[in-house]
Amino acid sequence: MIEPLALKMAGLKSRACSHTGAVMNSSEDLVTRARAGEQEAFRLIFERYARPVLSFVFDLVGERDLAEELTQETFVRAYNSLSSIRDETKLATWLFGIGKNVAREALRSRTKESHNYSDADAANLPDNRISPSDELLGKELNDALCAALDSLDDDRRMVFILKVFQHCRYEEIAEITGFSVAKVKTDLHRARLELRKRIRPFLETTK
Repeated sequence: MIEPLALKMAGLKSRACSHTGAVMNSSEDLVTRARAGEQEAFRLIFERYARPVLSFVFDLVGERDLAEELTQETFVRAYNSLSSIRDETKLATWLFGIGKNVAREALRSRTKESHNYSDADAANLPDNRISPSDELLGKELNDALCAALDSLDDDRRMVFILKVFQHCRYEEIAEITGFSVAKVKTDLHRARLELRKRIRPFLETTK
């Protein structure tokens, strides 16, 4: 579990919410309170965004244990950088941006061999990728999709993940990645074309 370790690393204590209305606070309110030193506010931020950040980082690195470790690092950096977040910045966008940087740093330090998904990694991918009724076919198609995703360059893979898996808007993706909206749209279009091209032969053999 990432929660106890990540909160400990950030110097926070995991505890039950002291008032039931806290979970209804807006992200803006939580950031304001966390900036003021309220530890409970950052704990709520972590609880609200840990899962989507973990899912995003996992889609980038392809390894569950590594993704959990990098998610911890993401929230530690976020806690230490609260003063840098602009008032107009969406919290989720800011966290994804930190997660992107953490994941990229980790990927740069890995060997080419460790970039590839193993069979075990592929079997443990999130259910929202592919869920065919036929278990064997599902695993084969999942493996094909993983290999196709891994073949994309970093920019296109990240844009595709943010748009298709995380359902971010173009403007949010541009803010997370630092790309222009035009580049985001172009990279997404090319990523989709490349994925269709690589998966088509597999799909044709299953008809």
